[in-house]
Amino acid sequence: MHTRPDVARITGGKELGDIVYSEQVIQQRVRELGAEVGEYYQGGELLLIGLLKGSIVFMSDLVRWIPRPHVWDFLIAASYGSATKSSGHVRLLYDPATDVAGKHVLLVEDIVDSGATLDKVVRIFETREPASLEICTLLHKRLGRTVLEPRFVGFDAPAKFLVGYGLDFDEEFRHLPFIASLKE
Repeated sequence: MHTRPDVARITGGKELGDIVYSEQVIQQRVRELGAEVGEYYQGGELLLIGLLKGSIVFMSDLVRWIPRPHVWDFLIAASYGSATKSSGHVRLLYDPATDVAGKHVLLVEDIVDSGATLDKVVRIFETREPASLEICTLLHKRLGRTVLEPRFVGFDAPAKFLVGYGLDFDEEFRHLPFIASLKE
């Protein structure tokens, strides 16, 4: 794995499993993804929609590496609560007011796990007539079939529950600069 920072200090003494992606590895890949997104979208209006809360850290870094004009908005969809597996029931808690018709829409997600949340969001946005609709995710577990496969993927993720860099367990660990597994 990677060099282990003072995890006990930054987790308030809570133990984690292995560090799966170090801060340095994540930052390098986010820069590369920004360049890929900029290369793919050559013209038209680009609107990034981040799925909160998990995507906020990733999206905040990503937007600074996209070398072209773009705007952003956010939505909140929930399917986890305090469990380590998706409930399968997806609730849209905040729907962005931004008009997406005729724009290139890039949904930005922290992790594609079961794909249930993203499938619901994709179906909603398809009805709003964007010029195009794509997905950018930092992590992809490839556990299920999704309506729309992510075009931009940071890392193929292991089938473990991961935390850090925006990913949480019961609202904890989002602030970590690296991604780690939960201790089993």
